[in-house]
Formats: sequence, C-alpha cells, structure tokens
Amino acid sequence: MQFNSIDFPIFLIVVFAIYWSIPGRKVQTQNLFLLAASYFFYGWWDWRFLSLVAISSLTDFFIGIAFLKTKNPRHRKLLLYASLTCNLGILAFFKYYNFFLDSLYAAFSIFGNPITESAHLNIILPLGISFYTFQTLSYTIDVYRGKICSTHKLIDFLAYVSFFPQLVAGPIERAKNLLPQFQKQRSFDYDQAIDGLKQILWGLVKKLLIADACAPHVAEIFTNHHDYKGSTLLLGAILFAFQIYGDFSGYTDMAIGTARLFGFKLSKNFAYPYFSRDIAEFWRRWHISLTSWFKEYLYIPLGGSRCGTLLNVRNTFIVFIVSGLWHGANWTFIAWGAFNAMLSLPLLLTRKNKINQGTINQGSLIPSGKVFFQVAGTFFLTCIGWVFFRSETLTDAFQYLAGIASIREGDPFEVVHRWFNHPEKVTSDMRVIFDKILNGELVPHIKEVFKSVFTLPEIRPRDLILTLGLFSLIEWTQREHEYALRNIRAIIRPRLLRFCIYSAILIKVTLTPVASSTFIYFQF
Repeated sequence: MQFNSIDFPIFLIVVFAIYWSIPGRKVQTQNLFLLAASYFFYGWWDWRFLSLVAISSLTDFFIGIAFLKTKNPRHRKLLLYASLTCNLGILAFFKYYNFFLDSLYAAFSIFGNPITESAHLNIILPLGISFYTFQTLSYTIDVYRGKICSTHKLIDFLAYVSFFPQLVAGPIERAKNLLPQFQKQRSFDYDQAIDGLKQILWGLVKKLLIADACAPHVAEIFTNHHDYKGSTLLLGAILFAFQIYGDFSGYTDMAIGTARLFGFKLSKNFAYPYFSRDIAEFWRRWHISLTSWFKEYLYIPLGGSRCGTLLNVRNTFIVFIVSGLWHGANWTFIAWGAFNAMLSLPLLLTRKNKINQGTINQGSLIPSGKVFFQVAGTFFLTCIGWVFFRSETLTDAFQYLAGIASIREGDPFEVVHRWFNHPEKVTSDMRVIFDKILNGELVPHIKEVFKSVFTLPEIRPRDLILTLGLFSLIEWTQREHEYALRNIRAIIRPRLLRFCIYSAILIKVTLTPVASSTFIYFQF
C-alpha cells in the first residue's frame, strides 16, 4: 500500500475514523489499534516480513528491560552487542549477502583464483528494513548510554517501531522523540489536522507532478546514455536530481502530514536542500534524520571533529561510505558516498564546513550574486554525485560522466572508468595523461570535448521544465517555512480563495496523466 495509491486514502479514512472514535480515547487502546493498523499496512506488501519487524522490536524491547536489571558494565555491553548482532545481522543477510559474496568472488578472480560455483541466494529485500532497523537500534543505544529510560509497555514500543506513516521510508525516528508521544494523552486538534492535510497535498505534488513526471525521461536517458550527447546527459542528471528530491521529500511530507492527523509530530527530514551554498550545508538539509543518526551513533563515537585533522578526514570518509552502503548493496552507492566525502574535504580542511547555516538570503526574495553562484555550483556537484547513485554499475556511471563531455576512447578522462575494469592499465594510462600535459594538449582537448554540453539536448520536455521552474520558484519563496503550503494562510487571506487553490491542486494531481511509480527509497 503506497501513499499515492487508491488503497491508501480508504485505509487512512477508516483508521482515522476508528482511532478518534475510541471511547474515552484511552492511550493504550489507541496504541493497540495503531499497532494493528501498522502491521496491516506493512503486511499489505508481504505478510511474511511482519516477523522481521516483530523480531527486531521484541529483541530490543526485552534487551531494554534487561538493562534495568543489571548495572554491571560488562553485562550491559554484552546486551548492547546482542542487539547490534541481531539487528545488523538480519539487515546484512537480507540486504548484503549476495553483494559481499560477489565482492569476494571478484577478489579471488583478481588474484588468479576464480570461483566457479555460486552460493547466491534468491533473497527478497524486505520493505523498509534499513529504516526500522536503525530506528529500533537507536532505542537500545540510547538506553545503554543512559539518555532515556527503558519502557515496560510492550504495546507502546511495538507501535513506536511500526508506526505506519514512517515505517517504510522514514523519517528515522529516535525513541527520545517519538516514544514519549505514544505514552501521553492525545486529543484531536483541528488546526494540526488541517496542517497535516496541506502537507500531504504538497507531498502529492512533489511525487506525482515532479518525480513521476521526470521518471520516464530519466529512465530513457540513463538506459540509453550511449546514444545521447553531453547536453542531454546533463539534462538527465538534473531531472534525476528533481526526481529523487520530489520522490523522497514528497514521501516525507506525506508521512509527517499523516502523523499529524493522529496527533503525532515527526522529525523534519528535508529543509530545501537544493538551495544549499556548499556540500556541508546540503547534508544538513538532505535526509536529516539519517545524517543526524550517523553523526550521533557513528561519527561522534569515532572521535568526530575532536581528534586531529587526519582522523577527522578518516571519520568523514567512514560515515559517507557507510551512508552510501546503507542506501544499497552496490559499489555505485559506495562511490557516491566517497564522492560526497571528497567534496566535503576542502570545507573540512579549511574549517568552513559550518559557516553556511540558517535560512538562505533571509528576508530577501532575490538572491545575491554570490549566493546564486554558490547554490548553482553546489547543485551541479550534487547532480554529478547523483549519476553514481542512479547508475547500475560503476562502468555505467563513468561512461555517463564521460559522455557529458563527449569523451572518446583514448582521451585522458575516459581512462578513469577503465581503471576499474583493468587495474593493471593504471600506470600506462597515467603516463599518457602526463605526456599530454607536458605537450600542452590537455587544455585544448578539454575545450573541445565540452562543446557538446552547450548544444541543445535531443530530449526537450518544455512543459516539464516550466513546471520544475515554477516548483523551484514556489519553494524558494517559501523556504523559511517547513513546507511550501505552510504559510498560505498569511499570503492569501480569504478562506474561499484558499479552498479554491487547494481544490485546483488536488484536481491537477488527480487528473494529470502521469504513470504513478513506487517510491524510490522503498528499494533501500
């Protein structure tokens, strides 16, 4: 069951009506009902994987209880290791077993000992496993650290882990934020519910009018990238940037809005990331719940920025590479993480990674020249990174990037992707590149190959480009608010006019002939 399916509105209306009709609105009864509704929601895809959610939840619940019964540091550490082993073990098996196996086979082949027999398993990746695994782990770690107390209420904890709005694609909630909300009395708030409906509506705009509209063009360009010149490939990278943003932030908006209907406040997960002035600011605005999770449970325990420069660089690379691996069992995601780590290095080494915080150009509608070029440059680098994220293989990614500049066989830039297939050629290729530099042939070559970027692309979806421009303008003007429709009451006073605008958006979303697709982050 997806937020953009016909089934979900029916499910939501029924659950909403029953939830607020529970006699006395008793917290435990409401939580039990939400638990049942959440398991039904998740089981709609595949009921067999409900056992994994239950195992992960029950393991950490009883480990949390066990923490209360012992003060022995050694015993507490063993309990923590048990939680990590169970949760990460399940995640590693379902998500990474075949990937690690393929990597092992490749390593043996490089050293001249190829393995002919395959031990691959036909494993189906459970929906949302990366999200709820991290969510339940945060509870155990926080209890171990003494930041929160263990809960004795099993229903509350099970409902916290499986809460259906954010179960399969986040935000990744911490127990210290969401669990207390399950333990206190909730009452219906009309203004909060209206706010939630507006955010759901804006999420649908992002998903159906932006992401799903970009999807077919992105698929065509990335699948057949050998057939297109540089300008078209650059357009494909830009369209994918809008697709993944509209898709994932759209889901987040719908999740947060849905939670508001039931009296819950989920964590903010996006803060207009494409208006970032540098890559560090981008990662403070993109998938905030995951970034903060890695910061708190991986980066800081490694030493964070408190250690020396070299160790800080090491910690940054570890976090970004692990983040890439979290997204998928493919070397393309690891390369994407490493690429973002390298982009962060100049800011890290010059200690300028925290200079751009807060609202961009606050109080001004028109950006300054400096801000404009900072945002444009960051967006371009982000798009380059998304090429790795979207490509099937590393070879495809490097060929795509080479194609943007129309790089041909034998050219200096083409050799980069060849090194991954033929590591033994690195030395000879480097010698060729240095020869071109010494002979003064590199700069003229760069000027020549980049000509294709400035030609008109073969694919020119004018209506879509206009839509993306309007969407970006709306988001820019409303960047000081949580989502674009949040402040519409202050801009448009007459209630009837606002109702007409909401209705027009809803009709547009409903009638737009775009093939609806599965949310991108469901694969993770």
